[in-house]
Formats: sequence, C-alpha cells, structure tokens
Amino acid sequence: MTPCSDDPVIAELAARACARVQAAGAVLEPAQQDAVQRLAIASDFAIDVLTRQPTLLATLQADAATPLSPPLLAPDTPGDWARQLRRYRQAESARLVWRDVVEGVDVEEILAGSSALADTCLQVALNALEADFARRFGIVRASDGTPQRLVVFGLGKLGGRELNFSSDVDLVYAYAQEGESDGARALHAQDYFARLGQQLAKLLDEVTADGFCHRVDLRLRPFGSAGRVALSFAAMEAYFQREGRDWERYAWQKARPVAGDLDAGARLLETLRPFVYRRYLDYGALDGLRAMKAMIAAEVARKELADDIKRGPGGIREIEFLVQALQLIRGGREPALCRRGLLPALQALAEAGHLPVATAAGLVEAYRFLRRLENRLQMLADAQTHALPTDPVVCARIACGLGYPDWAALRDALDRHRARVSEEFDALLAARRARAGGDSGMADYWRALPDHAQPAMLADAGFAEPEALHGLLRDFARSPGVRELSDAARARLDRVLPALLARAAATSAPDLVLRRVLPLLQTLLRRASYLALLDEQPAALSRLMDTLARSALLGERLAAYPLLLDELLDVRIGGALPDAAAIRAQCQAALRMDDVEASLDALNEVRQALSFRFALALLDARIDAGDCARRLAWLADAVVTCTLQLAEAGLREAHGRIPGGRFAVLGYGTLGGEELGFGSDLDLVFLYDAPDDVVSDGPRPLDAPRWYARLGQKLVALLGVRTGAGRLFDVDMRLRPDGAKGLLVSSLASFSDYQRQRAWTWEHQALVRARVVAGDAGLAQAFETLRADVLAQPRDQQRLAADVAAMRRRMRAELDRSDAHMVDLKQGEGGLVDLEFLLQYLVLRDAHTQPGLRTPRNTADLLAAAHAAGCFDADTHAALRAAHATLLQAGLRCTLDRRPRRAPRSDAQVAQALAVIRAATAPLLATD
Repeated sequence: MTPCSDDPVIAELAARACARVQAAGAVLEPAQQDAVQRLAIASDFAIDVLTRQPTLLATLQADAATPLSPPLLAPDTPGDWARQLRRYRQAESARLVWRDVVEGVDVEEILAGSSALADTCLQVALNALEADFARRFGIVRASDGTPQRLVVFGLGKLGGRELNFSSDVDLVYAYAQEGESDGARALHAQDYFARLGQQLAKLLDEVTADGFCHRVDLRLRPFGSAGRVALSFAAMEAYFQREGRDWERYAWQKARPVAGDLDAGARLLETLRPFVYRRYLDYGALDGLRAMKAMIAAEVARKELADDIKRGPGGIREIEFLVQALQLIRGGREPALCRRGLLPALQALAEAGHLPVATAAGLVEAYRFLRRLENRLQMLADAQTHALPTDPVVCARIACGLGYPDWAALRDALDRHRARVSEEFDALLAARRARAGGDSGMADYWRALPDHAQPAMLADAGFAEPEALHGLLRDFARSPGVRELSDAARARLDRVLPALLARAAATSAPDLVLRRVLPLLQTLLRRASYLALLDEQPAALSRLMDTLARSALLGERLAAYPLLLDELLDVRIGGALPDAAAIRAQCQAALRMDDVEASLDALNEVRQALSFRFALALLDARIDAGDCARRLAWLADAVVTCTLQLAEAGLREAHGRIPGGRFAVLGYGTLGGEELGFGSDLDLVFLYDAPDDVVSDGPRPLDAPRWYARLGQKLVALLGVRTGAGRLFDVDMRLRPDGAKGLLVSSLASFSDYQRQRAWTWEHQALVRARVVAGDAGLAQAFETLRADVLAQPRDQQRLAADVAAMRRRMRAELDRSDAHMVDLKQGEGGLVDLEFLLQYLVLRDAHTQPGLRTPRNTADLLAAAHAAGCFDADTHAALRAAHATLLQAGLRCTLDRRPRRAPRSDAQVAQALAVIRAATAPLLATD
C-alpha cells in the first residue's frame, strides 16, 4: 500500500476507513481497497465525503481527471442553494484529493483545480443571485442605459490560479459605472452591488449543517474593512492614484476577474497596470517588501509560528515575495515578467536572466515541495492550517502519505528547502548592506552639511578642488529639493550620497565625476524610485560612477533622462548586443498606432536606451568604433521606419491612400554609410512613385505630389517632436535635388532625370553612400538600379579629379577646425572626409569597368572593393582600414566625452593614421 503501511496504527486507521466506506454502500474490490486506504492515510475529509456521497467513489475510479458538473441552482428554491454548493464543493475537493494521493499528479494541477473550483462556485452563485436581484430590484443601468454587472476580482492565490486546498478566497467587488436599477424597488448602483456582494459572500462563507463552500475575505478592498463593499471603476482608479500602498501593489499583481462582467474587469486591470508595474526599474518596491516582512516576522515571533510553512522562515510567502518583488522591480519595463502564476513568473525571470537558472530551479523545487506539504496538511481535515503537526500519529500519516519512511526524513527535506529559500530571500534584501566600506568619512561630511562640514574633508578624500566642490555640495544640501524630501527619501539620500562621494574619490578624475553627478542628483530628488535603485543596488552605483568618469555625454543623458539608469542594471548590458533585426523588433514593439504621442515617447525611450547600451559597450571595448557606428545606423533605420508608419497612418486617416503609390526614404552621409555617431543628424532624401493623375481615395483627396509632400513634412515633424525622452533625430534635407530650393519630395522620374542630366559631381559623390533606409521594397530596388547606373557612367578622369579636389578644398576652408596643436579628425588634412573623398573618386572613376564598386556604402566595404578592383595594393588597403578605425574610434570617444572631434597632433596613433590617409590621397587632394 505505502512505504509505511506496516505501521499498526496507520494500518488500523486505513482498515476502519475502508469499512466506513463499505458500510455507506460502496463496493470495494481489492484494488479499490488499496486506493481507499491510501486516501484514508492522507485525508479524513475525503473519507467523510465518500461516506456521505458513496456513489462518488465509482465516478472517481472511472475518471477522476474530469471535473464534476456544477449544480444548477433553481430560481424557485433559493433555500437549497447553499446545500447544493457545499455538496458540490466537497465532492470536487475529494476528487482533487484522489488525484493527488491516489494518482500522484503534479501539485500544479491540484492548485489549478482548487482555483477552478472556486471560480465555478463564484460564477454559479453569482449568476443565481443576479437573477434573483433582477426580479426584485431590476438591472442597474448607467446614464446611457447600458446594463451594469458586478465584477468579482480574485486576488492572491485565487488570482494566480494557485489556490491551496482549503484556502479562503480574497475578493474585491467593483462595477463599471454609476447608475440605478430599473425595477419597481430601484436601488443606486453602490447599494445594489454592495448588497449583491454581501449576499454572494454569505452564500459561500456561511457555515450551515452542510459546512461551508468557501471562506470569503473582503478585507483587501480599498480602505479595508472600513471601505465600501463595492466601488465604481472611477472610484477604484482614484483610490489607487491617491491612496494606493505598497502592499496593495503586491496584492493586485495576481488580480483577475473571476465572476461577473469579466470583460469589464479586464479593462479595469489594464487601467490599474501603471499602479502595479512602474515604467522604470522600481527598487522602491523593496521598501514595501521589507515592511511586510517585518510585520510577518513580528507575527511569527508573537504567535510562535516558526513551524508555519507559509509565514515562517523559508516558507511559501518568502518565495512569493521574492518573485513578486523581482516582477514589480522590472515588470513595467519587461512585460514578459508580468505573469500571475508564481511558477510561470519564475521561469520568465530565469529566461530574462534576472535569476540564475540554478537558483530558479531550486526555488521551483522548494515551492512545489512546500505547496504539496501545505495541501496535505489541509486535506487531512479540510482545515485552513499551515502549521506542522505535533501529534505523532498525524506526523506519521503526513510523512507516509508523501512517501517518506518517517517524519524525521520529511523534516530533513523540509529544512533543506527552507534554508535555500531563506538564503535567496535574505540576499534580495541584503544588496544595499553589501555596499563596500570606505564611505564612513563621507557620511560624516554629508551629515555636517550645510553649516558644519569642512572642505578639508574633501581634500583628505582625494578631491583636487575641495573649496569649489564644497560650495557646490553645500548649495545642494540647502536646495529646496533636498529640504522637501520625505523622510524615507531623505534616508535614502543619506545612504546614497556618501557612497557616491566615496566612489567619485576612487575614480581617476574625482572632481570631474563629482561635477557630473550633481546635476543627476538634482534630477533624482524628484524621482525617488531612482534614489531607491542606487540605494538598493551598489552595483548600479559603481557602474554609474564608472560611466561618469568616462563620458560627459552619458552623464548629461543620465541627468536629462534618468530612465537610462535602468540600463546600468539591465542583465543584457554585458551580453550580446542586438542585431539589426532585434533593433527593429524593439522599435516596432514601442508603437501604439492609435496613440502617436505615446508611440513617439516609447520610441524615444528605446532609442535612448539602445544608444546608451552601445556607448557603454564601446567604452568597455566590447565593440569597436565601426561596430558601434553601424549599430547606431541600424537604430536610426528602425526609428525612421517606425516613424514613417505613424506618419502614413495619420495621412491615410485624413486623406486616404494613393492607389499604386510607393514611397522611400534615402539615407545619405554617415547614415547611408552606416557610420553614424552619437547625436548625429540624419541626411535624408524622399522619393515617391505613383501613376499619372492619381489622387488619394480618402474623404479629402489629394493628388500624389501633394500627398507625398505632406507625408515627407509629417515624417520630418514627427522625427523632431520633443517628448519626455527627448526627440528622435534632427533631419537635414539639403542633399535633395536642387538643395534647399528643390521640392521636399521627388518623384522617381524627376530624381532619375536630375541624377542623369543635372547633378553636380559632388552629388554623385554623395550618391556613393546613399541607400534606402525605409519604405517600399519595390521602390528601393528601383533606386538601387538607378544608383548603379549613375555610378557606372563613364567620366572624364581629369575633370572628375579637379571637381573632387576643388570641393574638398572648399569644405576644408569652411569646416576644418585644426590649429597648430590640434587636428580635426573629420575635416582636417588626412582626416575621415579625405578618405571618403578618395573612395568616392575611385568609385566614380572606375565603376563603369568595375561592377564591384557600385554596391558598397560603408568605408570598410568600399576599401575592400577598391582593393579588389586594383586601386591600391594589399598593404595600402590594410593601412587605410586601420587608419579609418583609429580615427573613427577617436572621434566617437571625443563625442562621448563632449569634446570637439579633435586630437593633439602629438598623439602618435592618430598622427600615424592621418599620415597614411594623407599619403593615399595626396595625388588627388594636394593643395596649392
């Protein structure tokens, strides 16, 4: 029968149970006796149900996997509803015990089954009560006549579909709109739904001669027991906006509508989502967790609950809190983490890298063990208990039913799981305590500000300009932002600022870092969540100071957009960077086609986050300058593509579509050459192609030229809209045919004619790096054909060389910022533009006989094509590639540090690169 069936006490108990079931009228074959005996060891409750409903045994033996049919509550016999519900709940619960004990299914099935049972009882009971209320009071209708129904939300384990066997159900009642019922005895919605909710709770919760159906707890509603039983959606939203507390965020994480108007309930949950999941990394959630943990610990100590497997150390609640806290911290940024069930959430956290796989596996194992044990404790007598038994016989039954030889063996397994859970839970809350030492002196200095601190303390810490920095810090301490902080936020600042000072002092440029961090702190005073991030995560604080030491640009962006602080803790930050397809997917996911403003804001956040991530990778030498510039260009491509979708959608709504029309966006310059820098503008040209005399098919039709002109204008405008996360890109349209005097959008035919007949040499040079970055694929192919044809035109070599050299001299005269000590990395002699001009000249000179020169756009590919075409030898090719990489790297580093793109002439590596390019371009670009 079981590993411990030879225990005489247990054997006698099992035999008596079989006799009771047989006496009730059930026929037991030998195989059936074994199943009933196993059931008896685990659950007196199940045996009691079988003796009261003896026909149930045959049903379970035939098919225990199929849930039983719920009762039909007849409207003319309301006095029988309670009995029917209770008998159904008991029979279905006995089926779940059978599935667990006899058939050994996974604990997840039992939890889901208990949840489904509660859902069914709530739905059946509410349907019957709603029909009764409709007869007595009518139906509640909003001001527009729309019928209103009660929405029953299940919170906690019911919401997560992981209800334990004998748990109460946490319910909250709401309704969509105010109104009155339309019956003879009219009731206001609030009174109507309050009465309905109270009747529902009574029908399920009240103990009768048949016991209870489900214990109902309504205390999680707004304002708790003092609050209204049912609230309108508007009142719910207002409450969570003004009054919502940290513990309620945890409670509503798992909320779902379980009965009544399910669609309306889903809409309210979507509205409340920003209350539960913040848009940023929300380490402030750990404060709420600490408070809840402290209350539970006090309760455990007061009530001596050390052996409570739910609330005690290493218990179920610690696993739940750990997982929910990680979800709350990151769920607003990563929707994949917003799972209701604990096990799916654990899996999502592991897949996203927020929990080590081994840790997640250990927590899953512990959770399953604890929940199975919890169920067995409750199955014994259908009691809502989480305490380990003290009666030796009960201990033996629990151990035997779970397959352990004795209670000691089960306790050993339990202790191992609880120790693992405690270790992981404590580690979550201990991160800020793990902050490295060394900031105690700075803590003394900060506490003495603004009136009693001495600049000498900064000098002793290693700052070179203590007087000036002391003045800045004194002003900061006196600022309204600091004075007006809440007690909790001030406590965080008092921990964070000394740590920042200590880490700034430990960098290679303490004064510079401190000057860069103070503007960020001014911003963070208004963003308590980011103070929490730096307080809770020493790794983020250290990463921040390291970033500030190496990049003024990133420091400015962090101060302007604190959302980027999230990137310092993103687990992806040190991993593989997204390729072009992944970048497109992230940008596409930001779009909300029905809300342009929200789309632009979200798109800007993606752009800021990815460019920040690329910059950190460059600073960490995980990618080189060429790779960084290429990814920045891919990001721009994706942003333009998404913004074009928004522009087209808006234009189609107002004016319809152009039948058969096509549109494409060309990228020139560094965008076309996939060598974009941080903060670069975009050189764009717009093309369209449409049948002659066609007009749009909307309510306000436009001809094709005007339709596409407006599309181009709208695209430029959307790219330049300033949102909370900045604006997407500045756009330069001067490279279009005829420059600033020309039309904003060119037809394919006119563009082709211009390029073939009227374009200047420099415009053909620009065409070398041009490519389609967004728009119609067919038009893109047409452009490719045109571009190749234009580049392949035979040219007078002498005139070509003269035109290229003249244009280069003109540009250098206007743009070169070199002087006796510094050289302009882009426009200086031997700089990046010299190399670009050389390659453009070679393409225009030789493309008519060398097809391989017609395809590439970026410098590296152009160099390879020129080498393959015999334009220069292998050594020159290698030297030019290295020189280009050196200057590109130096230029991006200057941008990241907010310096002009110039380098000292004494920089040997830069000087060597300049010399290589100068030597290669001298025959073409020699100055008079």
